[in-house]
Amino acid sequence: MQQYPDLTPAMAQALACAREAMYRTSPNPRVGCVIVSPEGEVLGRGATQRAGGAHAEVMALRDAGARGHSVAGATVYVTLEPCSHHGRTGPCCDALVAAGIDRVVASMPDPNPRVAGQGFARLHAAGVDVQVGEGAVEAREINLGFLSRMVRGTPWVRMKMAASLDGFTALPNGVSQWITGEAARADGHAWRARACAVLTGIGTVLEDNPRLNVRSVNTERQPHLVLVDSALQVPLDAALFIPGRAVWIYAGNANEEKARALQALGATVTSMPNPQGKVDLPAMLRDLARKEINELHVEAGYKLNGSLLAEGLVDELLVYLAPKLLGEGLGLARMAPLAALSQACALEFHSMDRVGADVRILARMPGREF
Repeated sequence: MQQYPDLTPAMAQALACAREAMYRTSPNPRVGCVIVSPEGEVLGRGATQRAGGAHAEVMALRDAGARGHSVAGATVYVTLEPCSHHGRTGPCCDALVAAGIDRVVASMPDPNPRVAGQGFARLHAAGVDVQVGEGAVEAREINLGFLSRMVRGTPWVRMKMAASLDGFTALPNGVSQWITGEAARADGHAWRARACAVLTGIGTVLEDNPRLNVRSVNTERQPHLVLVDSALQVPLDAALFIPGRAVWIYAGNANEEKARALQALGATVTSMPNPQGKVDLPAMLRDLARKEINELHVEAGYKLNGSLLAEGLVDELLVYLAPKLLGEGLGLARMAPLAALSQACALEFHSMDRVGADVRILARMPGREF
């Protein structure tokens, strides 16, 4: 279990439950809940299920009931404000009130406009004591994508790269398999699994013909696939067309005949040109948010990487560095030459860890708070 200093044991358990839901809840937030008796006994635990299934609070109430516990007078520790609206499920705040809960300790408010404090208000109105803030930093990390979509109207964009120690992602001839080791590749699949969608560009498809699905970790769902393909060059037999997976292709100049052929394969083709005839990347992100994409995991080549970075659309970089020197090759991202070091794209290190023989760096753009 991940350790959270300065938290009550019950909230630490609730956050652990939320992390257990990492690969299944999208587009809903990952929420954990623990119910504790006045004497400090854990009566029930729960985590949000797949979209359409029960939320964490209901799962915890069910768990307590299955154990034969009454929760009247108990305290609920939950990592997000209990919902107050009728969506795919009923309001969790009403379920807590009906169960006789005396106190709710929540990590943070839910920014969803359909909730946005109304859950807390209904609990208050029913005489339930509400405390907010414990575990807020950890809860935010777990739900960065959901918060981004609700507050900014765009997904949280994570760009994954694997490179040599001197910063090359492939040899000059484009060969890149494998720069990093097996452990790093498996770890990359775990990050891929937590995303709602994986984004790549047509250059990567034509060069590598990747599947870009999750294979190295167990997951209850596969992320969708997003392809930036301005001229609709994707082959109809490309490996990315996996039965049952949504494939969304964004084009610049529409090729109606090719678009119809792709749609016959089950893909959704959207023409979204910018003034240069390429894909309008900011508009694409807004459209993906409307499709309920929380976290967008980018695995693309240096050209698309450079375009996304140049337009300020990337929130964080997930970089795996192998202890190798290639001397020459393809870089992380193609960016315009700078006249001064002060013009550099500045980031902040969020974490650095060893993964097998490689190093994993998570670096974020400054000021991405919401």
